[in-house]
Order: sequence, then structure tokens, then C-alpha cells
Amino acid sequence: MKLVRRLLLGLLGLVVLGGLVYAFLPQPVPADTAVISRGPLSVTVNEDGKTRIRERYVVSTPLAGQLRRVELEPGDPVRASETVLATILPDTPKLLDPRERAEAEARVSAAEAAVSRAKTNIESAKVAEDVASSHFERTRRLEERNAASDQSLEDATLTMRARQEEHRSAQFSVQIAEFELAQAKAALQRFEPPGAEQPAGAGEQYHFEIRSPISGRVLRVLQKSAAVLASGTPILELGDPTNLELEVDVLSTDAVKIEPGDKIRLEHWGGDEPLTGVVRLIEPAAFTKISALGVEEQRVYVIGDLTVTDAQRARLGDAFRFEARIVVWEENDVLQCPTSALFRQEDR
Repeated sequence: MKLVRRLLLGLLGLVVLGGLVYAFLPQPVPADTAVISRGPLSVTVNEDGKTRIRERYVVSTPLAGQLRRVELEPGDPVRASETVLATILPDTPKLLDPRERAEAEARVSAAEAAVSRAKTNIESAKVAEDVASSHFERTRRLEERNAASDQSLEDATLTMRARQEEHRSAQFSVQIAEFELAQAKAALQRFEPPGAEQPAGAGEQYHFEIRSPISGRVLRVLQKSAAVLASGTPILELGDPTNLELEVDVLSTDAVKIEPGDKIRLEHWGGDEPLTGVVRLIEPAAFTKISALGVEEQRVYVIGDLTVTDAQRARLGDAFRFEARIVVWEENDVLQCPTSALFRQEDR
């Protein structure tokens, strides 16, 4: 009996000792694991942006007179040199006095100079487009022979598209300059309608039609009702909704990191897939903006161009919001690991 009791006491002591040892053992700590790998990595500047029509045209009255009620509405399509935007009737038999005629002649001379300047700009833009197209073709042929990188071909493509847009903008400038010249000449031709005395309503014979300078759509109607207007009064605002550019305002400290040609990714714009663009210009002047927290910030406008097809951006319009990611650095083969797995040791 004594032996059995001793064995039981010994077993009980071992159990107690084992429990004490287990209680004082260090417990395992839960940890997250991740695989260190290599892959593409990019650094971006993220800000909200909006689209805007590249070229806007405010159509104004070339001479004083009675404006007939404007029938067009915002969104209506217009065709260059065909769509009648507004009609001006003379409010007196004589539209211009000698002083006003001299002013009309001066406007004709200024419009002719503007046409010459616009044609010079379009020639310069055409040369730049030809040079960019030639560079693209050379780069494409080199890339087919594996003598040029994909990045070089992509840069040449973006440059060619930018020069094509600049040439297109220069063509619009020539059209509006020629339109203004035609209007100035037409106003001068109506210096003095025939017949000093005209019966009521005879002014309809000498009406002046203002036609659209571009093909696009009506953005705003600034003067809808009939009224007697002075020369130069704005009537309509026109634009081409398919000719869009990107406007992103970023902090000035971020703007210095961005360069023309950097990629832009457009997210949360309303479509299923992100769109792409490229930075064309970082404006040289900043402006002050109050943040949501009431802090003054110096911000800079970054202007970019879309690099997608018209079908992909068909639903985008003027002043549509999007979230922009401007890529300031990227590599295709970078060692990647979670930041929580890194620890600072002195300056490393």
C-alpha cells in the first residue's frame, strides 16, 4: 500500500511540474506571411481631375443691330459655314456712320492679319507632325527588327499623336480666323443699304446671318431673346465635344516631379475600364486653393491628352470628373515586399 501511495504521489508531482513548465513556456505570436517577388511597380501622383473642350468659340455680333430670337438650344449640332446661328436686322436704315465704317475697315485689316498668322502656325504644326510621323515609322521598323525597345515605340507614338492634335488645333484656328475675316468684310459691305427711306419691315431685306465657324455643338446660349445689341456682344458658345483634353490640379510640390510625356490613368470616370492619357503641359504659374480642412495650398494645373479611341471615350463630355493617376516613375522588374516586413537599421 505504501508503494502504491508513493507512486500516485510521484505521478501527481510530475503532473503538477509539467503544468507549471507548460504555463511558463512562451506562447506563439500570430504572424502574417507574404511572398517576396519581382514585378512591375509604379509611383503615381493621385488627384481629382476633369475633362474640358480644347477649343471653345464665343460667337459675338460683328455689328450693331436688332438680333432675331435665337432658335438653337445647348447640345444642338452645328456645321461649319452652313448652320445659321443668329440673324441681325438693321435697327436704322444706315447701320454705320463714317467713324464706324473706319472701325469696320480696321477690323477687316486685323482679321486679314490674323488669317496670315494662323496659316503660318498651321504650316509649322504640319512640319512638326511630319517629323513626328517619320520618327514613328523609323522607330516602328527598328522595333520590328528588335533594334528598338517597346518604350521607344510608345514614346514615338505619343509624340506623333500630340503633334497631330496640335495640327488639328491649328486648322481650327485658321477656320475661325477666316470666319472672322468673312464677317468683317460682310459687315463692311453693309455700310449703307440702298434707299434712304425704307418702309416698315424693309430691314428684313438687309439681314445679316451669322454662320457657324466650326462643326460641333452648341455649349451655351448667352443671348436667347431678340434685342438691340452693340457690336461685339456675345451670343453663343460653341465647341467640339469630341476634342477633349484633361485638366488635373496637383500640389506644386508634386508638379515638379511631373514631366511632359508622363502617362495618366483615368479611373472612376463612370466607365467599366480605366482610360489612358499623356501629360502635355505643366502650367508655369500656380494658384492658391483652400482645402477641405481650411488650409491654403499652392496648386498647379497639369494638362493632358487622351490616348484612347473615340469609341472608348464616346460617353465623356465637357467638365466630367475622374480620378487621375499620373505615373512619375515605373519599372517592370522590381523586388517587392510588404512595408510592414521592413525595419530601419541606422540609415538603411
